Amino acid sequence: MIIDDRNEFCDATSLNTGGAGNYLIGDVMDLGGGAPSALGDGINVGPELSLVIQVDTAATSGGSNTTQFHLCSDAQAAIAVDGTATYHWSSPAIPVATLAAGYYVARVRVPSGTYERYLGVLQTTAAAALTAGKVNAFLTPNANTFKAFANDPGDTLKNT
Repeated sequence: MIIDDRNEFCDATSLNTGGAGNYLIGDVMDLGGGAPSALGDGINVGPELSLVIQVDTAATSGGSNTTQFHLCSDAQAAIAVDGTATYHWSSPAIPVATLAAGYYVARVRVPSGTYERYLGVLQTTAAAALTAGKVNAFLTPNANTFKAFANDPGDTLKNT
């Protein structure tokens, strides 16, 4: 996968450990302008952009927690957590036991539509607060083409 620092929301960023509620996590992207724009045209990245959210460090909770993640945009850099931001994509509510290191919350194409100036990731915590956990979240043009291959110790490069 290609990861550009300018397209990164979170890099081993701690999840919010407050009680039940919505929280902005990591950085936001300024899409420019100030007026709503169509994603792709507004940030010059093309139509094949994907959102990737991956658990870096396992999430834990003292109770029966579920966590949901959202790709949102807003007119302000501190993306609103009161429900007034524009929601473009949302994960299902994920039980804390599922949020193990390496788990992919999302590898999805960014939906087309009208985006406000600032783009970011919100975390919704339900039931019990998280006590730990870190995530990586970014936009990439090739999330669905990534494929890992096992290392074959018998393969060697030879000069001919």
